[in-house]
Order: sequence, then structure tokens, then C-alpha cells
Amino acid sequence: MKKYVIKSDTARPTRINYRAELNEEQLAVVGAGKGPLLVIAGAGSGKTRTVTYRVARLIEAGVAPARILLVTFTNRAAREMLSRVEGLLGADVRRVWGGTFHSIGNRILRRHAASLGYESNYSILDAEDAKDMVDACIEEAAIDTKARRFPKGEVLREMFSFATNTDTPLDQIIAAKYPYFEPLTNQIKRVDELYQARKRERNAMDYDDLLVNWKRLLSEKPDIAAIYQEQFQHVLVDEYQDTNMLQAEIVDLVAEKQRNLMVVGDDAQSIFAWRGANFDNILKFKDRYPDAQIFRLEANYRSTPEIVMLANASIGHNRKQFPKNLHAVRPSRGLTPALIPARDVEQQAAFVASRILELRDEGVPLEDMAILYRAHFQSLEMQLELTRRGIPYEIRSGVRFFEQAHIKDVTSYLRLLVNPRDELAWKRVLKLIPKIGNATAARVWERLAYAAEPLALIRTDEFAKALPKGAALGWQEFAALINELTAPETRNAPAKQIELILNRGYLEYLQANYENADAREEDLRQLANFALRYDTTEAFLSELALLNSERFAAPGPTVGEDVVMGGDEDERLALSSVHQAKGLEWRVVFLIWAADGRFPSAKSLRDAEGEEEERRLFYVALTRAQDELYVCFPLIESDRARQTVLHRPSRFITEVPKALLEIWSVDEEDPLLALDGLDDLDDLDTPKLIN
Repeated sequence: MKKYVIKSDTARPTRINYRAELNEEQLAVVGAGKGPLLVIAGAGSGKTRTVTYRVARLIEAGVAPARILLVTFTNRAAREMLSRVEGLLGADVRRVWGGTFHSIGNRILRRHAASLGYESNYSILDAEDAKDMVDACIEEAAIDTKARRFPKGEVLREMFSFATNTDTPLDQIIAAKYPYFEPLTNQIKRVDELYQARKRERNAMDYDDLLVNWKRLLSEKPDIAAIYQEQFQHVLVDEYQDTNMLQAEIVDLVAEKQRNLMVVGDDAQSIFAWRGANFDNILKFKDRYPDAQIFRLEANYRSTPEIVMLANASIGHNRKQFPKNLHAVRPSRGLTPALIPARDVEQQAAFVASRILELRDEGVPLEDMAILYRAHFQSLEMQLELTRRGIPYEIRSGVRFFEQAHIKDVTSYLRLLVNPRDELAWKRVLKLIPKIGNATAARVWERLAYAAEPLALIRTDEFAKALPKGAALGWQEFAALINELTAPETRNAPAKQIELILNRGYLEYLQANYENADAREEDLRQLANFALRYDTTEAFLSELALLNSERFAAPGPTVGEDVVMGGDEDERLALSSVHQAKGLEWRVVFLIWAADGRFPSAKSLRDAEGEEEERRLFYVALTRAQDELYVCFPLIESDRARQTVLHRPSRFITEVPKALLEIWSVDEEDPLLALDGLDDLDDLDTPKLIN
């Protein structure tokens, strides 16, 4: 067979001066040749810039945009990167495949769903939908949940998800993570079997299925796999340290033929093992790709030298890592990170609030400051103090906007229009009709489930006659609404559909059932505005569902911001767990509760792996700060038994050279614990109980 090689299209002139735009470390990555590449990108080292310029260089070199796959952990990150590439090249790069694992998997599965026994209009179940379906499977399995404590649907969903994402048998997950449910293993596995079957019957996939089925296409359907292995000449994966085993296997399968795989990440920021992220994916990348080139980005553009030195000293105590030494590009501002031993949690909160007000007076906006903590409950006293002082703030782990009942109600109407076999959407909508409860909704669904055209069936007079008499008027209005929603002018206009639902009865429902009906109405008006950017209802629903998969917690609801105090809308202090702060930065960071047993958490200290992950989490917290860093902890605390516990600073503090921290003594007019003599870390001894 004679082989003919098509020459690359090199007609595009080079318009980017890479040497002027990048440092030497970044330039080496951007200019690297073919084959697997591992880029260890330290905190604040310009990782996004490097990936962006790499994509631009590939396109300038003649690689067609459609042959580039860029996988990120949020769709927003992909959009921002590709927007920057467009700005660099002055050309349209929308054909680049960019997005999250879930969004790209969804895009591919929509094309090939039939190959796996699905229809292309399958529904995507979010966390609450999945929980409801698991609950239904528990009922179907006829398990007597009252005879013996049985895990709730949400707990089972977590079990199933963790088993899937770590590629671990369910019984092993139960034994390791849920030993108290081990006697129920067979029943739990039965529920899982029913859950998997029901999803198939209902033409639905949950978040995990988007990955599992994408992998199935690549591993079980050679003809389909060949299409994408040929198409994607270059694969780039961002935040690779946060991938789980399933995602790493997908990446390996996609890149199997071309082997032009570039993974970018920082092993020192791998902090999501509790959600299934596999630290070994990045640590052992060289084992899977022996010919991989390794690059390091160690120039930190974010923080001052003092903060960078502290971070280096801390993470250096981890055994399992790629050795690296960040060096600060910014000059020193003469501010050493501060260690603040407070008398108790109240004084800790008082110090932080007082210092924030001082900084605000000195010209640092509230939005440039953040309070970080290991666990959300540690922010309670801080919230109370901020509220008392009138400091406006937002909790980044706040209310779940897309999981609110009124949002779910309205989107359920849209879901049943797109997929008329969506059982959960039907049952939710049916119960909104007056005089229709759980039993009637179940009976109605039984008829609709086997109908060839469910949306047509509900409009027939014969169907309406079978309903309870009291439901006749409400059903008539519902059928009329379905007619309007499926009319040609609104069929694929999600914004118009939401307005119709609101104005054809749902507004009255809000007013009759919620004391904050006005606020909920405004939510829905804003949802309609959001929907204006989508050309089809299916695209809108897919985006909503996939937004919920972009959290580092369990794939679930999108997180909204809970603004506790009023004030200038553009100026609010951020309160965040360290996990949710990853990827963000502020001029000033206050890290509270840096006490041993709290950070690191006592639970994590059961093994060396846990302690090392906690140290990586501490490293992430430190490297969020640009100019000033305050590490705080309370010396004493009253526990539930009304005993007083004496805390010592986190081991992550005591193990670094003392010169890297400046100890601040906090004085008050009437102190309960004098801190004047506390000028050395040696004064902070082992925790004691004071009866």
C-alpha cells in the first residue's frame, strides 16, 4: 500500500512573539514537539497562560482547531482560554473541542447514544434527580428500611458514584468507607442494579454515566474510538492532578493513537482524594508514558517572596511529590507572614475583623480579602463577628440556586418536553396540578410510560376523564400550557417557555405556597434571561445539568453566593473553605483555625497519605495570598463536655523555620489569657485538657 502524507497547512503567518510574551520555562512548554508532555505548574506560575499559548502555537503551526481537544475542570475555564487564543490569533477558534470531561462526554454521546442502547435525547440526572431515583429503587426492592437502618438515597448515590469514579467494586467501597453498612451489602448491590436498569429504561444518564459511557464507546466500540483517536491530533488536560481513575483512562484511550498528550497540573495541589481524585495519575504519569518530557513552571507571579518561601518550606516536608522550588518574581514588600495565637475563638474572630477594617481604611477593598478555613463549621464565630461589626461578606459555599424547589419545578416542565419519558420530571410537574398527589401522579405516569406519544396522549379527552373530578380544571390548564410550550414559535425557545410557565399558573402557585414569592419570581425571571443565549431547550438543559458537575464536591448543585450583610454590591469579603478557594487569589488572606487536630484534621492523621494531602491543602491556602498572609488559631476552646482544651499550632506551622513567620501578640483591655510573653513557637506546648 502506498502511503501519502498531506502536508500541514502552514499558510497562517506567525503573529505572536512568543519569546517576548513568555518566560523561559513557559516558552519551553509552548515550543515542545510531539509526544507526551507532563507540565508541573507551581502555584501562580502562569499555567493558564502557558496552556493558552500552546493552543495558539499549535494552530499557527497548521493544526486544525477541530483536531485539538482541551479538557478543563470548568466550562468557563475552557471558554476563557479559547477566548484568549482568539485574541492572540485574531481568528475564530470555536471548532476547538474545549470543555469539561462531562460536557465533552455529553457532546460525543449525543452523537453515538444509539450504539450503547440510548436515544440521543437522553436526560441528564443531577444530584437530586439521582437521589430520587435511588429512593424509588429502594422502594422497588421492597427493602424494609424500618426494620434495620438502611442508607438513604443520597448516601447510596455517593457510594455508587465513588465506586464508579475510582473503578472499585461496590462491596470494597462499602467495606472501606461505610463499614457500618457492610451487613447490608447484598441489598445495596441490588438497589444499584435496579438503579442502573431504571436509568436505561428511562433514557437517562447521571453525571457518572457521561464518563462511564464515554469510556465504553472508546473501549467497546473500536470503529467509534478510531474516529476520535484519529481526529484529536493533540489532547491537552488542565488540572490533571484532580482527575480520577476513570478520567485518566478516558484520556489515555483518546490519545492512544497520536500520543500527543499534554497534561498540566501541580501535584502539590492535589487535594480532592475524598472525591475520588487519584494522586497517582500525575505522580506516575511517567510510568505510563516512559518517553514523556517533564517540564516545570516554578516562577511565581502571584505572591511576595516571603509567602513563597513559607509555602516552599511547608510542602517540602511531603515525601511523595515532584521536587520543585518556587521563586517569586515580585519584589518584597517587607511583610513577613504573621502568626496570630488568639486567646480563644472569639478573640480570633475579633482580631480578623479588626484587622480587616484597618486594611479597608488603608485602601484595600473588601473584595481583595478572604478568610479561609479547613471546614465550613469553623467560620461560625467569624460570621457572627462580621455581622456584629457590619462588614458585608459572602459565603462561597452558600445556597444551592439550581436545587431550589421553584427552579426544579420550572426546569422539570422543560425536561419532559425534551424527553417525554423522563419519569422524575413528569411526577414533579404532575404534583403541581391541584388535587393531584403522589398516588394519582404515579397512576398517570404508568399510563404515560407506555404511550408512544405521551405529550399527545395528555391532550385527549379520554385521558382527562380518567382523572379525579377535582383535578379537571387544573388538568385542562396544564394541557393548554403544554400546547403553548410545544407550539412552533416556542418549541425551541427556553426563555419564552419559562415565561409561559410562570405566567400560566406557576406565579399563583408561588404566591400560595411561599412567603418569599417575589424573590422566587425574580429568580425565574433571571433564569429566563440566562436562557436567552441558547438556541434550543435541549442545549439549555444540558448546560444547566453540566454546570452542576463542575464542583469539586460531589457532582451536584451549582453553588450560589449567600450575601449575609448588605453594602456595596461590588465590595464583599469572601469566606471560603480552602477546597473551594483553589484556583483563586486575594491580596490579603486570613487562614483561621490553624490548630493541630483542626488543620490538619484529626481524621486525616490516621495515615501518612492523609497527612500529606492535608499539607498540600495547607500549601494551597498559603499560596492564595498575594501581599499579606495571617495565620490564626485559638489557644483555648471549650468542648461539648464543658472542658477547656488547650490548642497548639498546626504541625504545618511548627515544622517550618521560625524566621519565616512573625508572631503577633493580641492584647485587649481585659485579657483572659496574656499573650505578651509569647514570642517563640516553643512556648506553644502540647495540647492539654484543663478540667
